[in-house]
Amino acid sequence: MSALEESFRKFAVYGDTASSGTSMTGKNFSKMCKECGVMDGKAVTSTDIDIVFNKVKAKGARTITFAEFQEAMKEICVKRFKGKSQEEALQAVFGLIEGKEPGNVGTTKATKVGAVDRLTDTSKYTGSHKERFDESGKGKGLAGREDLTDNSGYVGAYKGAGTYDKTH
Repeated sequence: MSALEESFRKFAVYGDTASSGTSMTGKNFSKMCKECGVMDGKAVTSTDIDIVFNKVKAKGARTITFAEFQEAMKEICVKRFKGKSQEEALQAVFGLIEGKEPGNVGTTKATKVGAVDRLTDTSKYTGSHKERFDESGKGKGLAGREDLTDNSGYVGAYKGAGTYDKTH
């Protein structure tokens, strides 16, 4: 498998756990072009990327295969590298993409500044909140959050619960 195809597969799977990596959506195609530098905002814009994607995909399909991806790159490379021949431009575009993988730009990271660290330390919790977490600080989920109710029909703390059928 070539480095280009490996990059295609990584971007095809990004954000879609059900994807096998054989076909890529328009969103992932646009992300690939943006992160690899194919889309520069002047010669090649996001509109150009969307138009080329819709041109090469099969009618009614929502994804493109690797072969269709190569066709799309042939159309984009001429716009991106105007002074070069088609072969040189295609190799230049493939050079931008090869070996790249999707980055997590703009993702939110947990903050540990000031009071946030102290307030989120589960070892310092007291009262009923203490019951919601185990020793490691991991939440117990429903078991730690919900009082389990007794639906037997008897009042709580009644000592003769379950004796009615025996006496009558």
